[in-house]
Amino acid sequence: MTSDPRGGGSVPGRDWDRAVGLVSSAADVALACHISPDADALGSMLAVGMALRARGKRVTASFGERRFRVPRLLRFMPGQDLLVEPGSYPASPELMMTFDVPVADRLGVLAPNAGKARELIVVDHHASNTGFGTLNLVDPGAAATAVLAEELLDRLGLPVDRAVATCLYAGLVTDTGSFRHSSTTPEVHAMAARLLSTGLNPEEIARELWDRSPFGYLRVLGAVLDRVVLEPAGPGLVWTFVTRADRAAYGLPYDEVEGIIDVVRRTDEADVAVVLKEDDDGAWQVSTRSKGGVDVARVCAALGGGGHAKAAGFTSHLPVEQTMADFRALL
Repeated sequence: MTSDPRGGGSVPGRDWDRAVGLVSSAADVALACHISPDADALGSMLAVGMALRARGKRVTASFGERRFRVPRLLRFMPGQDLLVEPGSYPASPELMMTFDVPVADRLGVLAPNAGKARELIVVDHHASNTGFGTLNLVDPGAAATAVLAEELLDRLGLPVDRAVATCLYAGLVTDTGSFRHSSTTPEVHAMAARLLSTGLNPEEIARELWDRSPFGYLRVLGAVLDRVVLEPAGPGLVWTFVTRADRAAYGLPYDEVEGIIDVVRRTDEADVAVVLKEDDDGAWQVSTRSKGGVDVARVCAALGGGGHAKAAGFTSHLPVEQTMADFRALL
């Protein structure tokens, strides 16, 4: 049994036992993570997928976007040969598992597949999780979904090799903010040590996640920061937006602007940071961060989204000013 990085954990033992039974008896397992996957979502899914395949299971993995494309920052992850486009995903899986998905809508076009699954195991650490599975392995106290993925592999008796560990480590290091967030506990570091002991290269992972970007990103970042707004009243709010036109001018795909929120959030005068990013369909994907004075998950949930108290998001189909007016009113 691994040292528990979840501070005790809130998943009942009987649920873990049932999950082990379902997975052990299944010949085919369909895995899915949320749309616009981050390192925790994709990494947890691929880690479990590779370990199950090594045990002889037939594994299918995907995420529900019509424009199916792994973000460039995550293309270093092993196990991507498991991925299939949503159109090739089982329509009615016998056993389906989701990773880092708090609500069924975040499965995108795979939400109907989940609804038709005979058994649906939800593996997640969001407090806003709606419990949409037939079995929910949900622990809001977990630092990352990767923590729960490692626990599942341990309970299944599946070894964690370097490839599996690389995916889990990417999820752990990103969701803890490079071990800077309050979710970083001694148990989290113990998990990191276990993963490092497989021989993975933390320097290479860090370079892929944070230290690479095309030149066009710098030009877009400059334009976005030039229009940033600081509203010091109340908790303090700093916000800006990225348009499709901004990205198109430099041929920059949507996933390349995900990290802008981490630049904006550094503002000393603001507790809350917001970046609105226009996606390829014209919708605004809104990322929010809090330094602790505001529970942005509650605000985002009221606007149809969700997440964590200090990091959450939602989708808006309204103009920027109206979206920010609605957000501001809820602060």
